[in-house]
Amino acid sequence: MIKEFKDFIAKGNVMDMAVGIIIGAAFTAIVKSMVGDLINPIIGLFMGGVDFTNSYLVLSGEVAAGSSLEAAREAGAAVFAHGAFIMAVINFLIIAFVVFMLVRYVNKVKEAAEKKEAEAPAEEAPAGPTELEVLLEIRDALNKS
Repeated sequence: MIKEFKDFIAKGNVMDMAVGIIIGAAFTAIVKSMVGDLINPIIGLFMGGVDFTNSYLVLSGEVAAGSSLEAAREAGAAVFAHGAFIMAVINFLIIAFVVFMLVRYVNKVKEAAEKKEAEAPAEEAPAGPTELEVLLEIRDALNKS
């Protein structure tokens, strides 16, 4: 059973998947920073300086006016955090677009490599004697005997 497990782990697909998950987690941090530090301020600028990530509605509970979303949650209020949801959607769309661009680029590289392989002339196998040459050799050998 341990040998099977080693064989399973050693397969390329499992290792590729593990690398993909690790890189994906690191990439998510970059995208969150981009959205939070670059895109949110631009959206806030168009919305009149409103901090979009802290946009929420209080459904129940007491929250001081102008409190952040985090403060409202710590106060135990039930909140409808539409700003956080919209930011999550924006994060997803950005990640999906970048992954699409990466897959598209990888597919183009693969197609180019396959095209080069197809265009490369196959090495010709060393030509052996033709049927006529073999028959002539047989004839000559029979004449000598």
